[in-house]
This record gives sequence, structure tokens and C-alpha cells, in this order.
Amino acid sequence: MRIGVVGAGKVGKLRAESVKSISELELVGVLEQAPELADAAVTGTGALATSDMDAFLGKNPEIVIISTPPHTHRELAEKAFSAGAHVLCEKPLAHSVEDGRAMVDAANKADRRLATGFNFRYYPFVKVVREAVDRGQIGKITHVRAFGGHNGLHNFSAEWQYKMPHSGGGAMMDIGIHITDLARYFLNDIVQVSGVMSETVWNVDGSEDNAMAVFRNPEGVPASYHATWYEWKGYRTWIEVYGDKGMARGAYAPMQSLIITRDESGRTRKKRRFFPEVRVREKLKSWQATALLSFEEELRDFVAKIRHGYDAPLADGHDGLRALEVSEAVRESTRRGQTVHLEPLGRMA
Repeated sequence: MRIGVVGAGKVGKLRAESVKSISELELVGVLEQAPELADAAVTGTGALATSDMDAFLGKNPEIVIISTPPHTHRELAEKAFSAGAHVLCEKPLAHSVEDGRAMVDAANKADRRLATGFNFRYYPFVKVVREAVDRGQIGKITHVRAFGGHNGLHNFSAEWQYKMPHSGGGAMMDIGIHITDLARYFLNDIVQVSGVMSETVWNVDGSEDNAMAVFRNPEGVPASYHATWYEWKGYRTWIEVYGDKGMARGAYAPMQSLIITRDESGRTRKKRRFFPEVRVREKLKSWQATALLSFEEELRDFVAKIRHGYDAPLADGHDGLRALEVSEAVRESTRRGQTVHLEPLGRMA
């Protein structure tokens, strides 16, 4: 399949690398306003490096991967759909619920696939938890706990990454959007949101630096959620799924997991993993090596979805849209001091 990448910054370059690593795919173009970044992304491929959208679409990409600031996603996706391409869009799906919904509508109207780049689903720590749940090792899910944070604005290289008009918000739209998706990944949907957020540390207008919430799925199963920009211990994320027969925990960074199961007598067993191969790889090559592997798996699944209808664990447009809706619901719940209710969304057709 013919693939085009929009945006060749830190993440966009990795997205282009993921295309190059899959032999059945051809990188045909990179759209980027900075010529030096575009040229670097297409090195060794013969693909077009351009800042012109028409020239880019003239290469007839079958899939367009969007890795640009969130406020640009809608326009780029709509143009790609109009040209007949499927779209894999970096998280968050958009900088607003309105734009996210418009992207879903555009995909449906064009009869094209839309995927959201929630690549944490492909990280080993999440795979271990998913496997434990799917195998019934922890029994019926009773509740979920999810956390994601880092220590603030110095982690960002550009203002668009944390300022509301471009990013759509703060911690909830940054690391928190991944955490919202992971909670929904195990709850299947989120239809109730009670939360509180604040801007008390970094004081960026419209960009919350701390958000806490309780989500519920249609069956009433709860999840606790916390996204923060003042996790002073550094970058941390984890997901815990509890059941009536045990629990499964996955965490990063560093990568690790814990599965606890109990037998009929009440006796428990613990199984820990520390993923030494991941730790060594990241020590030698940085976190980008782990991200690249997840991008490759995600892209393979998107191709399979287009060709054969293969589904999980790929995140679709509804997954991206619901994550935006949940983030907005936390804001609304903070303003009103009440629970916000959402209609069930499910998967895209």
C-alpha cells in the first residue's frame, strides 16, 4: 500500500520510519513545512518531500498518517478523505470535540477508515494486562485504576504542545488522553464522568495541569483516573484492572507488570515481569525505540483493518472522539460540580 505522512517532527519522523520498516508498504510522500525535516524523513526512499498539499495528495497515498499539531488535524483529514485515502491520526484526534466529530463524519461520508494513534495499546505492559483480562485470569472486572503524568512544561519543545488554542487543553490532552483511552479499552465504553481539574502549578490559561475523575461504563463498573503535569518523580503511567479473582497491573517507565490471581481457597499467586529487553533497548536507543515498535504494530493492524476488517486492538475514530468527549466532560463536571452523562458510542462500522 502507498503511504503518505503529514508532519515530520519527532513523532512524524518515527511514523515515517514505521512505514519504511514494513516491506509491503511504500512511503510515497512526506508533507512538512520545514524542508530539512521533510528531506530527513524521506531519506533512502525516493518519496516526495514537499510543503504543498496538492502535490502530496498527487502521489495518491492510500493511507495518510497525520502527525501535526492537534488544531490542524481536521482540515488535513478531510482533505485526505476527499482524495480517497484512509487516515491514521496521531493522538489526540483533534483539539476539540467538534473537530473530532467532524472527522468521524467525514470518514463515514467518504467510506474510509479512521484510526486514532493510541499506540499505548501496543506497549508490552498493556498487552500483558489485556491478555490476563481476556483469558479470564482475574475474573469479572470490578474496577479500573489509571494514572499518567510527568513533571511539566520543560518536557515540551514547542508552545503548541501545551497551549489551549493548539493542543485543546493540558494534561488531559497530553499524557491524559492515552490514560482515558486505556480506561475505556478495559471498560469498553465510558458513559458517566465525575471529575475535577486545576491550573494551579504551571498557570497556563485553559491548560489544566492536574485532573482527577471517576468514570463508569454502561454496566456501572468504575475507573479512577488521574492525569498530571506535576508528577515530580518523572514520566510515569500505569493501568490496573481489578476482578473478582485477581488483578493485573502494567506500568511504564520503567516497563513492568504484575498479575495476581487467587484460587478457590483464597490463596494468591503473583507473577511479575520487568521486560529487561525493553530497558536495555531504551538505554541504548531511548524511548523512541519502544514507540517505533508500537507504531509498526499499529500500522500493520490498520492495513489489516482496511484489507480484511481486522479490529482489536486498533483504536478507531470513535475511540479518539470518546476520549475527547470524556476530557471535555471532566471540564464540565468541574464547572458544574455534577456528574456528566454521555451516550454509548461503541465502535465505528
